[in-house]
Amino acid sequence: MLQKLSDLFASEHIFIFIIFMLVFLLIPLYMYQKKKKNKQQYIDEEIETFKNTFDILEESILILSNENIILYANKAMISLLELKKGFISSPLDMPQIKIDKEWETLDKLLKKNRDISKKLQIFSHSTLLLEEKKEIPVNLYLSNSFVDVKHKIPCMIITINDLRKEKEKERLSYQHKLTKLPNQTQAINDLNAFYSKLHLGEQSIALVILNIDNFSTLRSIVGYEQSNILLIKFAEYLDNLARELSFRVYHTVHNNFLLTIANIDSSRDVISIINQIQNELISFYQMENSKLHLTASAGIAIYPQNSTTLNLLDNAYKALVQAEKNGLGRIEIYKASETQHAYDELKLYNDMHQALEKNEFEVYYQPIVKSVSQEVVAAEALIRWHHPQHGMIAPYIFIPIMEKTGLIVELGEYVLEEVLKQQKRWELFKFKQIEVSINLSLIELETGRFVEYVSQQLAKHQISPSLIKFEITEGIAMISEDQTGRQLLELRKLDIGISLDDFGTGYTSFSYLKKIPATILKIDRSLVMNIVNSEEDQRIVKAMIELGHNLGMEIVIEGIEDEEMFNMMVDFGSDYIQGYYFSKPLPVFEFQKLLR
Repeated sequence: MLQKLSDLFASEHIFIFIIFMLVFLLIPLYMYQKKKKNKQQYIDEEIETFKNTFDILEESILILSNENIILYANKAMISLLELKKGFISSPLDMPQIKIDKEWETLDKLLKKNRDISKKLQIFSHSTLLLEEKKEIPVNLYLSNSFVDVKHKIPCMIITINDLRKEKEKERLSYQHKLTKLPNQTQAINDLNAFYSKLHLGEQSIALVILNIDNFSTLRSIVGYEQSNILLIKFAEYLDNLARELSFRVYHTVHNNFLLTIANIDSSRDVISIINQIQNELISFYQMENSKLHLTASAGIAIYPQNSTTLNLLDNAYKALVQAEKNGLGRIEIYKASETQHAYDELKLYNDMHQALEKNEFEVYYQPIVKSVSQEVVAAEALIRWHHPQHGMIAPYIFIPIMEKTGLIVELGEYVLEEVLKQQKRWELFKFKQIEVSINLSLIELETGRFVEYVSQQLAKHQISPSLIKFEITEGIAMISEDQTGRQLLELRKLDIGISLDDFGTGYTSFSYLKKIPATILKIDRSLVMNIVNSEEDQRIVKAMIELGHNLGMEIVIEGIEDEEMFNMMVDFGSDYIQGYYFSKPLPVFEFQKLLR
């Protein structure tokens, strides 16, 4: 109720109405005519009621005579002007007001207002100067009126809206609640000014999104309070470093920090700063007698080398996503040439919902052959999108959008069901039974119901679990080893195989190989592209094959494109081969020809 009164009072129209009430309800205070006792008592009670009403308002109300004698002040005004006891009927000690950058005393402002016929004067976003040079942002309202209508005794009603709380609230809205660094809202506002300085020189600018790796896991280990202390300490370190090296730092969301760095000569300048931060993090935080080994991934977008100002921030986030996929503590610079395409991401996102309903997605199959016999013994299921306007859209374009928006879960369910349906068709039509590998995203695992869903689908379609494999990337395996490992073990209990895909592309760690119950190790094509001419690559691949075999895993080599590469991989002891040397990914009716 009180807040409603206050909100109403902030309106000009309600203000005029309140002035009307003040004048005519407080008239009895200054009436000179004699009244009967019972009537006077009634009036006094009414006056007291309305005085109490105005005392609860946040706005400060003051009534002055033409001689600047105080006739009335509510509690808010008494506090604001620090009026002494017995102030009624005393002259007001006039404060100064700044309006339109000009200072003048309140009495001069009142005199000007008395000389005009306008009933209400509004001075928004002014400044009130009190004793001890205290400046207060205010809205000031002045109105001419009468304390006694019958005898035309004039007065001035002054209302002051103290804006300090509003200003403080506004300031806090641009500040991260925990670390007190400028937040994402402030960053967006500042970026326009940041970009506007580009014409002043020819040097580049960079945006960096910095993310403390595995922070959720860390929080579960050290607890909520300690992880918050860590964030505060890290924010203080970044703030001090920013002052030292002349860049700006913002705490955007969760454990993400934005760095805006101007006047860089090359990407090396930016990487040098990030390396300094990463080195500090290694021994940054000590809890009791244990030091926490922290890492941070970073995504960088640089203008004008690889981004326009229009999408500089978005591209920094895209680079961060790529860095996190590649492992812990990685730094990635956005490269437009790798991801640039002519599609509008928002339009594609909207089209994806209908695409699933209209069966615009299709599962293709790329054969996996046994090295010795060159017999097709398995396949990898790969999704393709036949867009009604754009035609075939490459997976590297739409898969990241689906991962960002969560639609990857629906797509994963679609692929699994299509593969199981196809397995049943092959069984009914006496095709050769082969294992089919399906790519699995971290988001699907994080739903918490993935294993249960897979089990239900296998039962529904009556397919042997041994005919299905799920492929996870090295990056997924390392993001949450324990959580991922537990769910993959549940899949293995169902007799479903696990393939570790893209091995050798991230921060390869032998420790997580023990936790991930993989039966297949797939060596990424990037390691065999130049293997014919690179002895170093040959040694690396040989070592990986030997490692996999020693761990009881079978090896698939991806990206084999010619006979010389194939023969070399057979000599190295690879169990299976996948690549364009045998076949590109095929729609099901073409793939079936290979099976026959």
